[in-house]
Amino acid sequence: MNNRWGPLRWGSAQAGISLSLASSGWLLSGLTPSPLINSLLPALTTLPALLPLKRRAGGFCWILGSAVVLLVLCSPMASAVQPSLLVIVVLLAGLTIALGQDISQHPLQLNLLQAPDLNFPQLRLASEIGALLGFLLTGLIRPGFHQFLPASLLLLPLLPLACRPPSAAVQGISLPRFNREAALQGLLFGGFFGLLPLWVRTIADGNCLNFGMVLTAYGLGRTLSSHATDPWSFRGHYALIAALLGVGQISPGWMTTLLFLPMGSLAAATDRQLVATLTPDDPAHGWQILQRSGSLGGLVGVLVMGGLAQGVGLQLVLGLQLVLFISAPLLMRSVR
Repeated sequence: MNNRWGPLRWGSAQAGISLSLASSGWLLSGLTPSPLINSLLPALTTLPALLPLKRRAGGFCWILGSAVVLLVLCSPMASAVQPSLLVIVVLLAGLTIALGQDISQHPLQLNLLQAPDLNFPQLRLASEIGALLGFLLTGLIRPGFHQFLPASLLLLPLLPLACRPPSAAVQGISLPRFNREAALQGLLFGGFFGLLPLWVRTIADGNCLNFGMVLTAYGLGRTLSSHATDPWSFRGHYALIAALLGVGQISPGWMTTLLFLPMGSLAAATDRQLVATLTPDDPAHGWQILQRSGSLGGLVGVLVMGGLAQGVGLQLVLGLQLVLFISAPLLMRSVR
């Protein structure tokens, strides 16, 4: 396939992945009301980034296979399956998607970037737009079978690239180093977004459309800020996010959804600033460091917040999240 289609193929795959993971989160929140069990899905999806796994493009096939498994799980063929077994399958499928994404992302990017007319910022923009499309489809498409079918189809265009023999550049990929600031940022955002499906379903009394619109607003904010300048410092970004979370606690549902638009923009800005300090000359590797270290923090954040929500309730944990974002600048300074 012509190299000029590279960003389109990459964006399509990211849309399939985000649609699969977001739909899995909503499916799990309907199978069990337990905050701790719901927190296990985002915890498991962060786990692969912490493991010393060999990077290879063929891992993308695991993503497609898991999406197909979820598709079958939501079909009439699985109508007799016990809910407890469904929970286990959803958790394992989410873990497998994350495994495939972690080991295949960098090799696939390197394969695509071998084209002389393609650069990393183009792939980043394709990633943001693809994720945004996946979030939008999560809200617009009927939950279950009707979500996982297009998710599987969106993954197909990148499959031929995943099946190619690995190049020398791909075989020499090493694991990203650990960064404490990225881990702390992962803890903040992971703890918040890990319980978002359950929060929308229970506290906000919303449906899958509401959940999808929240994710879409967040993704749109990230996409719109891709080429924007960053006038704020780390401290300014976190202070504004904390303010938005505070306003969201007392706002009607539609306004809370809109608040995720600037929140996504601010989150993307913190990512860019952190990557720029990690590896100024190699943004692709910087994003890998951010993802791996952020996954460790996200794992801790999700499990801690899920355990607290199980004991004291979601509402109090949301208040704790607000306090953490307010204190984030001080926490960031302490780990530098």
